[in-house]
Amino acid sequence: MTKTILVVEDEPIIRMNAVAMIEDAGYDVLEASNADDAITLLETRPQIRVVFSDIEMPGSMDGLKLIHAIRKRWPPAVLILASGRVSPLVDDMPERTVFLRKPYVDNDLLKVLAEVD
Repeated sequence: MTKTILVVEDEPIIRMNAVAMIEDAGYDVLEASNADDAITLLETRPQIRVVFSDIEMPGSMDGLKLIHAIRKRWPPAVLILASGRVSPLVDDMPERTVFLRKPYVDNDLLKVLAEVD
């Protein structure tokens, strides 16, 4: 069964690049431009295993608040955060969250995805 990854990124070009790279690696990918759209997808698509989110996004919550909400409602989800400006402390992120600094190397993201069972 192919893993389904949700990419949450408000910058269209960055989101398109991430989606294309993850699809090229053989995963199913869904995309959202903000936290509200991400929550809607999570509510309707139980097959989502991994959420890869930017931290800085407009809308009702940023990426950090989003992954905390996801950890509470969907505890098994693998969470990956990325940012080029914000470096959250480990204690500020839910447990089992991976942080990638932008610009991240594709192989770093793919390695994390490959470790998801």
